[in-house]
Amino acid sequence: MSVMVPSAATALPLTPFRYEAQARRHCLGDTVVWLDLRTEVYYLKRQKRYGHGSTGSFVCQNEARAGGFRRSLLGIR
Repeated sequence: MSVMVPSAATALPLTPFRYEAQARRHCLGDTVVWLDLRTEVYYLKRQKRYGHGSTGSFVCQNEARAGGFRRSLLGIR
C-alpha cells in the first residue's frame, strides 16, 4: 500500500506500516524509522518518540528523506 503524504516539499510515495516487523521486511538494506505524519519528522529507534503517537507509521528512512521529511535531533536516549 503506497500513500501520498502532503508536504511542504515535493511529496513522494511512502509505504507506511503499522508494525515495525512489517517495515523491516520491506526496508531491506535500509533503516526503519518512525514517521510522525503530522509534524513531518522521523525518529530513529534510539530516540524516545520512536513508535509513539497516533499520527505516525513505520517507514524506510530513504523513503522518508526522499519525501522531504526531516530527522528529529531531539529525544536521543
